[in-house]
Parts: sequence; structure tokens; C-alpha cells
Amino acid sequence: MSAKQLLLEATRTLAHAGCDTPRLDAECLLANAWGISRTQLIMRMLEPVPEHIAQRFQAMVARRARREPLAYITGRQEFWSRSFTVNRHTLIPRPETEHLIEAALRHLPNKERPWFGWDIGTGSGCIAITLACEYPNATILASDISLAALRVAQANARRHGVLHRMRWLCADMLQPIAANARFQLIIANPPYVAGHELPALAPELSFEPIDALTDHADGLRHLTRILRAAPRHLAPGGRIIVETGTCGLPATPEGMECVEEIRDLAGRLRGAVYRSR
Repeated sequence: MSAKQLLLEATRTLAHAGCDTPRLDAECLLANAWGISRTQLIMRMLEPVPEHIAQRFQAMVARRARREPLAYITGRQEFWSRSFTVNRHTLIPRPETEHLIEAALRHLPNKERPWFGWDIGTGSGCIAITLACEYPNATILASDISLAALRVAQANARRHGVLHRMRWLCADMLQPIAANARFQLIIANPPYVAGHELPALAPELSFEPIDALTDHADGLRHLTRILRAAPRHLAPGGRIIVETGTCGLPATPEGMECVEEIRDLAGRLRGAVYRSR
């Protein structure tokens, strides 16, 4: 069967399953199964697909039809134009999280300056590793409560050549961390989905680690905790950048000043930048 025929069948299957982008998903899966790029796939549409590749592809389509996220099936997700390994132990990097990187670049414009940063709840490591790649003299501490997630992040750091400038900590949010540790930048994308929002989420999110998505409360619990503790861990004039969702932002704690609200092109609140006083 040709690539074109396989894609037509897969697109129908995925559309029937309710996938938002059935044709794109089918192309990504076939390219991945065949070990070629989407551009190469388009050029080979009329070629017969080897039977073992077709079988692999059809198994992948069946997983996607069950609404398993594309990134978990392929094992890869793009973030800031870099490819990151992901699996069921890590959240899938989202395009909106790139707003945090943009904010960091605005507030730390000198890329050559050495500084010490901390990524809380690193997951796949996409934020911490991107910062390490963009700032060649920075050292980044990446922490996560999940040891399995940290192993994924370490593999990603090795792949992108920044492992030697990373530090790792398996811990719950802010514990344990040395009381005298001071960072020029803390960045956090904590679980901010409110518990009442869970039933309305897309089926794909049921495959992701639930405790990395929600605080099972109002969505502000972890954000509040991080912001209240931040003054103890920021160097003078240091910044903390946080991501948020529909839950909004908690009250600015004593010792902190909100210097920027991060909004997307549609004006939706995506996060904020705070400075220690």
C-alpha cells in the first residue's frame, strides 16, 4: 500500500476518533514510523510502504485513536526549536510555556553573564535546558519530585550538550534546598489546573501525570507556596518567572514585586515576573 493510501485511511480513523488535526497527526506518525521527515514523506507519497513499517504505523494510529498524545507515541516534542524526549513520567512541553523563555530573555538580556538559576518542577527539562542553551555561562538547578522525570531531563541535557552545567535535585517543590542558596532566576511551571476543571479537559490530558497538571484545589496552591518562599532564595534583584492558567495569580507576597504580567497574543494571562525587593 502506498503512503498516500495509508494516510487516507489513518486520517479517517483519527477524524472519527475526534482528533483535532487528523491529517497532520497521521503524517507525523508515518514519518516517525518510517524514520524520515515529513518533507521526505510528502515527496514519497506514491511509494509503497514496507509491510513492517505499515504495521508499525497502524499500531501507532490505533494508540492515537485512543487519544494518546502524539508526543508520547513518537517519544519527542519540540520546544524552542529543539527536540526533547518525553514519556508518561513527564508533561508534554507546550508552546505557551515558551512565553517563560521569552520573559527570561527580556529580564536577563546579557547572555554572556554567569548566573545561577533554578527550574522548579523540571519534568522533561525543556525549560532548564533551553535556558542553559541560551545562556552559555549559566548553571541551572533542575528539581522534580519524580526521579523518573529527572532521568528523562538528564538524558535531554546530555543530548543538548549542557549536562555539565546542570545540577539535579529530587525534591517536592522547595524542599529540601539549602537555606543559604541564592538564585538570580527561579522559573516555575507548577500544577495550576484547578480540580473542578479536570472533567472538561481534553482526553489526551488523561495520559499525562495528573499531579503535574493539578493541585487538586483551586490551582493557586503551588503558585502561592512558591512565591511566598521565593524571597528567601532569590539574590538581591533576582527574578522569579511563573506560568499560570485560568486560575490567575495569587496575591503578591511581602518582599516581592510583580514587574510584568505575561500575556499571549490574544491577551490571555500566561504568567508573571516578580522581583525580590
